[in-house]
Amino acid sequence: MMNPYSAYSGQVVYVIEDDAAVRLGCSQALSLEGIGVREFEDAESAFAALKEDPPAVIVSDVRLPGIDGLTLLDSIKARPKDADVPVILTTGHGDVAMAVGAMRSGAYDFIEKPFDSDRLVDTVRRALEQRKLVVENRSLRAQLSSERPLLGRSPVMQRVHALIDAIGPTRADVLIVGETGTGKEVLARALHAASRRTGPFVALNCAALPEAVFESEIFGHEAGAFTGAQQRRIGKFEYASGGTLFLDELETMPLALQAKLLRALQERSIERLGSNTSIAVDVRVIAAVKQDLRQLSDQGQFRADLYYRLNVVSIDLPPLRERADDIPELIAHFVRAACVRYEKPEPTWTSEDMMRWQLHDWPGNVRELKNVAERFCLGVDDGLPQPPAGSDSLASRMVRAERAYIEEALRNAGGQVIKAAESLGLPRKTLYDKITRHGIDATAFR
Repeated sequence: MMNPYSAYSGQVVYVIEDDAAVRLGCSQALSLEGIGVREFEDAESAFAALKEDPPAVIVSDVRLPGIDGLTLLDSIKARPKDADVPVILTTGHGDVAMAVGAMRSGAYDFIEKPFDSDRLVDTVRRALEQRKLVVENRSLRAQLSSERPLLGRSPVMQRVHALIDAIGPTRADVLIVGETGTGKEVLARALHAASRRTGPFVALNCAALPEAVFESEIFGHEAGAFTGAQQRRIGKFEYASGGTLFLDELETMPLALQAKLLRALQERSIERLGSNTSIAVDVRVIAAVKQDLRQLSDQGQFRADLYYRLNVVSIDLPPLRERADDIPELIAHFVRAACVRYEKPEPTWTSEDMMRWQLHDWPGNVRELKNVAERFCLGVDDGLPQPPAGSDSLASRMVRAERAYIEEALRNAGGQVIKAAESLGLPRKTLYDKITRHGIDATAFR
């Protein structure tokens, strides 16, 4: 039978018991439930296996030859890598004081012998759920601190991430299309990171440059090239050699410069203003636009040849209103980051808060959401429209009904998320996401 817990960082449950019959009974009870098991007759052999096959949960007898269960518990808690592995202790001596001491030392639970298999299986299941949450939280923290800040698991964002993986390591120039605030520069930086290019990431906002200095900024100039040019200046193209040049709002680039950009892309060389010498540049160009370049080209406002040169690889970055499923993850990320920055405790949100956030149109996209998260962290009005008092809209009813169904399922399942997901006919991950979105504490139903 396939182990349903194999996605955990530790894939098996260790059963440490010197009584062969008891050890076999525990192992069979867990295996019949699809839980992977490794058996050990002493703590020493279990310790030897920790590095190569780390466990999700440890079930250990207290009375063992050599190292006993309490010493094993202390040793596990002292190991940073294994400290959050739940340890369930068993004993046939009915020592209540020992049980209390073990719980204070960090044992997940304490089971007195003789115990039936259902009690063992239920306790291990709960420990596995706790372990899964710990691993997921650790993974989220790693994701928040990773070099890939373009968050989102919705289908549209999964396609974007797949394109980063496919296109990132290549030399291909890229055109990014997206509304203001969707994260076009973040995507460009992710592509640069995936390219493994050793040169710098150089960003230039084309809309922020006066036309008079445009050519000098991009291609550089020699001393004396024009009035005020007292010394040589290296342009963005040359400076980005070996790396990535990000041209934001490319649609605002003057038509005359578009012809020079096209030549630079084709020849991979530039000429500084005031010079006739060609300079080879090894640069990858990533351009970002807010408008439809094909339409601008048809209207004569953008060069068709440059459009077709850039449109070989194009990535559409969706607006936030088209990926509302990503909002819980984005809110969590930005609230956590803001609370770290402002040294504030993380606030909790209600299902009504999340409903309001997910129903908002987000004209400012992720940038607007980040501002809302920061205001929420600081405890001030988030600036979004509030629902009218006594609102009983269809959306409100649907949110309340979904929360009620989830709470009822958790109550019937004794707080076990896996069982609740089965009863609701939902994938486990989907139910965990909905529990987070509604701010439900599953442990309150145990």
